[in-house]
Amino acid sequence: MDKTKKILIVEDDGDIAELLSLHLRDEGYEITHAADGNLGVAHLEKGGWDALILDLMLPGVDGLEICRRARNMTRYTPIIIISARSSEVHRVLGLELGADDYLAKPFSMLELVARVKALFRRQEAMSRNLKMDAGTLSFAGLVIDPIARDVVLNHQPVELTPREFDLLYFFAKNPGKVFSRLSLLNQVWGYEHEGYEHTVNTHINRLRIKIEANPAEPERILTVWGKGYKFVSSAEESQG
Repeated sequence: MDKTKKILIVEDDGDIAELLSLHLRDEGYEITHAADGNLGVAHLEKGGWDALILDLMLPGVDGLEICRRARNMTRYTPIIIISARSSEVHRVLGLELGADDYLAKPFSMLELVARVKALFRRQEAMSRNLKMDAGTLSFAGLVIDPIARDVVLNHQPVELTPREFDLLYFFAKNPGKVFSRLSLLNQVWGYEHEGYEHTVNTHINRLRIKIEANPAEPERILTVWGKGYKFVSSAEESQG
């Protein structure tokens, strides 16, 4: 029998938090509510969460900082940001920090529940795929272990965020194939919304800094102008 999934809600509006808690408990989830950012951080650091629902504008530590701290933790926790800050800038910033989804207030509670379920389905599918693709991948000194989620470059460990690892592993499983930014959002982030493509650029730039000898002239993750990006398995391919 599957264990009950635990969701942490960090939201200072008591009415919204109560409605969220009621709807999610009806789906069988175990809910903990933190009414401010400081309490949210304290709960987050205890660990063991299956998802985090996070407001941006909070008393104490703000939501973006909580998102940043969550993404510095070893265990990957899906994050949905909910906020009255509906501008594209805040959406993109939250996604660049590692949020999985973003809902602007006011939103439908049924839609929020559906988004949570979709995140869990995607996470379970990725876990199954990793078990099936248990072997390590090696490309000219770059070694990727999907089970340990470790990356080694020229015998030196490479520190990646969970999302950076997911992006690199997806590329490495599909060498030579060109993917648009929207396609990468759908395949790696789990959604396909125009306007969020900039977060793909940001993650690719960070990956290049970590795995390319010269990030300004990449040899592993290449830009295919007008189409997107592709991963190549050797310097020879990048030149050809």
